[in-house]
Amino acid sequence: MKYYEVKFNIQAPMEMMQDARDILSALAGEAGFETFEDTTEGITGYVQQALYDEMILKTLLEGFPLPSCKISFTICEAEDKDWNEQWEKEGFEPIIIDDRIMIHDGRHLSDCQPQISIEIDAHLAFGTGTHETTRMMVGQLLNTPLKGKRVLDCGTGTGILAIAALKLGASDTVGYDIDEWSTDNARHNAVINMVDSHFTSLLGDASILNDIEDEFDVVVANINRNILLNDMPMFVSKMAPHSTLLLSGFYSQDIPLLEEKAISLGLKKQAQQHDGDWACLRFER
Repeated sequence: MKYYEVKFNIQAPMEMMQDARDILSALAGEAGFETFEDTTEGITGYVQQALYDEMILKTLLEGFPLPSCKISFTICEAEDKDWNEQWEKEGFEPIIIDDRIMIHDGRHLSDCQPQISIEIDAHLAFGTGTHETTRMMVGQLLNTPLKGKRVLDCGTGTGILAIAALKLGASDTVGYDIDEWSTDNARHNAVINMVDSHFTSLLGDASILNDIEDEFDVVVANINRNILLNDMPMFVSKMAPHSTLLLSGFYSQDIPLLEEKAISLGLKKQAQQHDGDWACLRFER
């Protein structure tokens, strides 16, 4: 999968800079951007080349709600090797969730010995547990009865949610992603966590669900808001009676849109969670 790296320059009073960054991240998220990094000049955002629409981005920026701020941006292609080299060199520190799950890479371990350990070897794929949305989703899985359940992981990334579900007792999981790097990496992580015999990793978007006859007891999707809104009908079409849908990858301000969509599809909201500006929703069918 190819990404653009877009560097946003924000000219704003110092006391307004953080608010400007937060608003800009939310607006760029509406234009398909998936992740952001704060910089001295503003933020850097990353967006799939196939999803990038400069006209939409410019329209959103024209309506920026802080008149005293001026925003410009430059765009270039993000090199895959830069992502890979960063993870190879740095990895990530262990993450402990609810004192029950430790997520770690192959080099960093914690003195804490929780009930479940998940090793993630991240190669060009999203989902190590370091992001707020991933942590919330894993936390939701911890509070979901999974023994003997079938789980669908939409936009599987590193496979972390599917692997967590299996270690929490799920009978089998299916994950799909539009990125071949991700599907390969998810299979690799399933192997090193010794759950690969119960995990299927598929390459494609939500339309691939048309080829799957089975229904699922739990569906998880940690993707950006626009994709969730577009693909939610497909998610619901694969949900068994009395099943659960867990969603994250969006901001708290996006909750009304997603909730409205879910209700229109016959789902009932059971819970919502926040971590900073990010949110997670739980629906039942």
